[in-house]
Amino acid sequence: MPLVRIDVNQGRTPQRLRALTQAIHGAIVGEYGIPERDYFHVLTEHPAGQIVAQDAGLGFERTPDVVMIQILTQAGRSQEAKQSLFAAIAESLAAAGVAGEDVFIGYVENTAGDWSFGYGRAQYVTGELGVPGK
Repeated sequence: MPLVRIDVNQGRTPQRLRALTQAIHGAIVGEYGIPERDYFHVLTEHPAGQIVAQDAGLGFERTPDVVMIQILTQAGRSQEAKQSLFAAIAESLAAAGVAGEDVFIGYVENTAGDWSFGYGRAQYVTGELGVPGK
């Protein structure tokens, strides 16, 4: 169950914003095989100048259409699986009109005990939800 935070500059239509989150979710579902309803995204639009996303010295320029993505998920996937996910997200976003240089992904891992889906209970710990991959 990834929690995905997406930050973009203001100016996209509601339809384009929806296409971004659907593209990212579709890539995660396709690569990780999570259920379709494991869809937890927070999309935040920022006024111009609030997102700084340079190239880390890689020699390319980003545009104001940059999409910064943070994926918070349980630990345990291989580096190959993560790289495959990154590529799938970039490919899905390209189909939604986002250039590859404008896709920035940060991946953060935690454990099953770090989640509560409601009612203040850690459902993976209580057994209300099965721990993915077990």
